[in-house]
Amino acid sequence: MIFNSFTYLIFLAIVVILFWRLTSRQIRLCVLFGSSLVFYGFWRWDFIPVMLASVVVDYTAAQQIDKSKENRIRKAWLGFSLILNLGLLAYFKYTYFILDNFSFTELQTYWKIILPLGISFYTFQSISYTIDVYRRFIRPEKNFVLFATYVTFFPQLIAGPILRAREVIGQLIKVPEFNLDTFTKGLWLIVNGLFLKVILADKIAPFVDNGFAVAPETLSALDAWVLSFLFGFQIYFDFAAYSMIAIGSARLMGIEFPRNFFFPYFSKSPREFWTRWHITLSSWIRDYVYLPACGVKPHDDSIGGLDAEEKRKKVTFKRRTFALIGTWFVMGLWHGAAWKFAVWGLWHAALVLLQRTLSSIIKVPIFVGWLLTFLFVMMGWIWFRAPNLDHATTMLQKILNPMAYLNWDQIGSGYLWAVLPINIDPLSYLILAVLLIGHAIAYLIYTRLWPVIYQKTLVKNGLEMLYGTATIAAVFIYLQPVNQFIYFQF
Repeated sequence: MIFNSFTYLIFLAIVVILFWRLTSRQIRLCVLFGSSLVFYGFWRWDFIPVMLASVVVDYTAAQQIDKSKENRIRKAWLGFSLILNLGLLAYFKYTYFILDNFSFTELQTYWKIILPLGISFYTFQSISYTIDVYRRFIRPEKNFVLFATYVTFFPQLIAGPILRAREVIGQLIKVPEFNLDTFTKGLWLIVNGLFLKVILADKIAPFVDNGFAVAPETLSALDAWVLSFLFGFQIYFDFAAYSMIAIGSARLMGIEFPRNFFFPYFSKSPREFWTRWHITLSSWIRDYVYLPACGVKPHDDSIGGLDAEEKRKKVTFKRRTFALIGTWFVMGLWHGAAWKFAVWGLWHAALVLLQRTLSSIIKVPIFVGWLLTFLFVMMGWIWFRAPNLDHATTMLQKILNPMAYLNWDQIGSGYLWAVLPINIDPLSYLILAVLLIGHAIAYLIYTRLWPVIYQKTLVKNGLEMLYGTATIAAVFIYLQPVNQFIYFQF
């Protein structure tokens, strides 16, 4: 069951109706927990025990960590939790990667491993709970169903947002009163998310797939740029769509999730980008990898992204640098069991290091900072999307040294296409132009125009009705589960 399907919308409607019809907190929790298992079971029932293993182990470990007064025992239980969760993740996600790198590829023909859906997300969420109990940020939850619902809650089970227990369990405990405004905002988020997915991301996908299927040697520098930008927009719309639908689905039941994306392509620095892109994951990496590696006390929330305070805590440059590189290496491999993802992570580490160096020497104008960030982030998506390292390297060589691949004989003959050859679908260029202009207009409307319109109730209501009608009509025309969400594979 995926969000961009009528099956999910019907399932969600049934769960929401049951949720608000029931008045008992425990029964509501049982309904949410049971519906989450049903939701996951639509993919495969036989992998539910893998997910519940994390739930049971972390529930038990947290109780024992809180109960024990001896630090040795507390560490032992924390270690048990980490070993099991990370062990499951390593087995299912990285076994083939390890075998490939140690030349045991032939074993894969005898060893069939299927990656459980969402394992990268629910293991991180479950791990954060145990660590937070160990750090004494929170007390362990005694109600097993409540804790299990927090880990498996279906709106964010498959691809996030990755949330902390303190942010969610407290809301699940309450029996909220129905609020029409909150409910309406939830519906709006779902509709907007479906629009981003089925109208934008899924329509860009064929051009991206076809472009990256072309032999990279035949691409021009401009082709490579266009493909990197198109995939950058595709993955943004796709993942922001999932997050919107997840946040909106939870809000229909009175549960507030923090924002996971906020116009990341308008960031003015690489560091700012990671305060706007997949905010809950970058916040998780900040608090459970980067800040501990720097020796700095972590935060206990899912906001802010990778915006950390390690510099003000007098962390040495050497330690900050090693922590940054190690963190981004982990971040890259978390996204996928392939070296291209590790290189993508190191690419972002290099961008942040470059920013740190330049900011200590010169003051970069805002526009220049935005333009450089935008271009370098889009270039980085080539590592992420290309089928392998060689493919990505060739495309980046085209971008970094475009003159080396021009046909100088034809240029001398006056052929324009020799200077700017197009070896992908020409419509890709037009689509990218529309996306760039449309994205800029959407940003200006959201940040500049809408706050003014919001003060004028009649105009606001009219525009919302017009936009809502058009969006809902378009979504229902194109709504079909053709393409799953990109982050499902991670």
